[in-house]
Amino acid sequence: MILDIVTASDPILKEKIERFDFANPQTDPIELAHNLTQTMIHNNGLSLSANHIGLSYRAFVIRSNPIICCFNPRIVDETNETNLLEETCLTFPGLSVKIKRASNIKVRYEQPNGDIVTNKYIGMTSRLIQHESDHLNGILFYTKASSYHLEQAKKKRKKLYGNKN
Repeated sequence: MILDIVTASDPILKEKIERFDFANPQTDPIELAHNLTQTMIHNNGLSLSANHIGLSYRAFVIRSNPIICCFNPRIVDETNETNLLEETCLTFPGLSVKIKRASNIKVRYEQPNGDIVTNKYIGMTSRLIQHESDHLNGILFYTKASSYHLEQAKKKRKKLYGNKN
């Protein structure tokens, strides 16, 4: 099922989302993973967290082959090496901001079936996991930007979209 993406002003985006309880699930985790994946693909996203669609579940999906679905993700290690790259977000259309993030991370999470895995990720996958993990902690991606890069992004968006966004 394809779900609607919340607007940038929705308060759920600033909430720290509680752990998903596999012992007493609030919803079917496999169905949630499917809905997140379908919604992400429908909106041409690279990743999508449950709170993007108004659901208070600590879960997200990352577009890869195969799709990565993380419940209760926790970054357990990251390199000191960082990259400064532009990021966007489905909830903030037209806003593309340069963000500095760790190049490589190690993350522990649960799969939709409840199995716990720990994996290392590099490059874009690492960045997307950090972006979505921030969302689950109530941190909006643009707050990670320097004031200079944020102002540049806002000017660029206004030039492209006017005051519509």
